[in-house]
Amino acid sequence: MQHLDLKEALEAHYGAVLAEPPTLCQDALMVSLDNGVLLELRYPARSEYAIAWRWGDAQLRIDTAPLHRTLTTFPNHLHDASDVLREDPLTNPNAEPWANVRAVIDAVLVDPLLQA
Repeated sequence: MQHLDLKEALEAHYGAVLAEPPTLCQDALMVSLDNGVLLELRYPARSEYAIAWRWGDAQLRIDTAPLHRTLTTFPNHLHDASDVLREDPLTNPNAEPWANVRAVIDAVLVDPLLQA
């Protein structure tokens, strides 16, 4: 699923909680939610992605850069709001992009810092 397909799916599924329509950029999709979360979705391939979001001053990111082999969720991992590296609680590189995007959005709508 490319960024354009994700944009259309986001508008259809999350239209009521979007602060504005998603914006296509050169290699990313920007999504603004009505709870103040701003997401940047980069999905160059099904198993290669970076999903970053900001909420206030906090910045978090899930990505699949294959750098942290000690984590059980390798290659995917979470950089939390304190910039601590953690196992990724939401996405799976074997899942469809839409499933991963939905998992992240559903989670950050409830708990933007993933502290629950």
